[in-house]
Amino acid sequence: MIFLLAFNKETPDVYTYIQPGTQRSGDSAKGYEYLITGDFLSSGFPYKYFIMARGRDTNNYLGRTGKNATVGVGYNVIAGPDSIDMVIPTCLQCHAQLFDGKLIVGLGNTYVDFRYPPDMKTLNAGINMIRLTAPKQYRASKAFFESFRSVTPLLVTEARGVNPADALAAILAAHRDPQTLAWVDEPQITLPSQMVATDVPAWWLLKKKNAMFYTGFGRGDFAKFLMASNMLTVTDTAEANSVNSHFGDVLAYIRSIQPPKYPKPINEQLAAKGKQVFDDNCSKCHGTYGDGSTYPNLLIPGDVIQTDSLLFNANQQNPQFSEWFNKSWFSQLPYVAHIEASNGYVAPPLDGVWITAPYFHNGSVPTIETVLNSKLRPKYWTRNFTAPEYDYDKLGWKYVSLDTPSGKSAYNTSLQGYGNYGHYFGDVLTDKERKAVIEYIKTL
Repeated sequence: MIFLLAFNKETPDVYTYIQPGTQRSGDSAKGYEYLITGDFLSSGFPYKYFIMARGRDTNNYLGRTGKNATVGVGYNVIAGPDSIDMVIPTCLQCHAQLFDGKLIVGLGNTYVDFRYPPDMKTLNAGINMIRLTAPKQYRASKAFFESFRSVTPLLVTEARGVNPADALAAILAAHRDPQTLAWVDEPQITLPSQMVATDVPAWWLLKKKNAMFYTGFGRGDFAKFLMASNMLTVTDTAEANSVNSHFGDVLAYIRSIQPPKYPKPINEQLAAKGKQVFDDNCSKCHGTYGDGSTYPNLLIPGDVIQTDSLLFNANQQNPQFSEWFNKSWFSQLPYVAHIEASNGYVAPPLDGVWITAPYFHNGSVPTIETVLNSKLRPKYWTRNFTAPEYDYDKLGWKYVSLDTPSGKSAYNTSLQGYGNYGHYFGDVLTDKERKAVIEYIKTL
């Protein structure tokens, strides 16, 4: 979650208002059902071998039935060719997270771990074994195996908890014909030269936003962006159209999600003081909350916010991906999605921001306290992923500040793309004002 504060009474002319696009309507109940049981990929890992490798999931947080109840939150079981049951990854791998023992659908998953590439020797041996001993399962899963082997070795981050989704989209596009979406073995556009890792924004913010993603480069029809992972296994545009027909419903479900309420007592008197500080100093970018709430949908230039620029620079410096997307099936009528690169980041709405740590677009800042006071931000830090602890006062993960980088076991903010600098606006507040703003943020 990028968290931006602008301490100014008027919105500067250099801030760009993002115009709204036309969005589809849909049935949110159908969208949820498709999300947790749907076949938005046409190929996956054979169920039999998936269970052999991972075992059965016994939690069933989604309350599903049949084989879907056995594979975990981030997977669906679908019937593939020759009626072969296959396990496919779903949106909830990145867009759902356990918090205090409860699954929060729509909360970005900050437990994910992309620090190390897969063991390709072992993986290829397993795939070859399936090919020789279970040819029907192999044929049903071939498209998934093909893309998985091409994509996953490139999706490597320098810290746990951040996500390589931006790079994934560009890599998949490189292996797809823009018009037919047919798979191409050799990349047709230049692959990203650097892995740009991001934090996953909360889904419930999407209802307020006129553009998707931290840079606001996702314009037009949101549903088509949401189904872009279909490029993992899609065979042609007929299949893409079929999947696309469900994503108006999926978007309707996402827009129906409400942020979780802060579960602890709130000092109402202090929160009222914080609201005044927030409204006077922050609302021009982040909007107002409560009765008559507003959200300005502003793109803030990089030289104003001063946070790590690798993400928006990567978007600008990879015009091949933008050109691919803007001439592809995704940009065709009747639902048109397109990309507009920018030189900054969108100041997001802050609904439910208390639960969305860590902060900034790259997840480099562990708490809202450290967002508002740059002097407290740790250069190297880590948190407990096995038994995570949340700080309900400072609003964020309890963390340990380290003296050395400690390899990939810690978040290293000195790395390009992982910087925790910028957003110095909160430094002008007094300690009392910052404490009051934090108390008010608990109410959003």
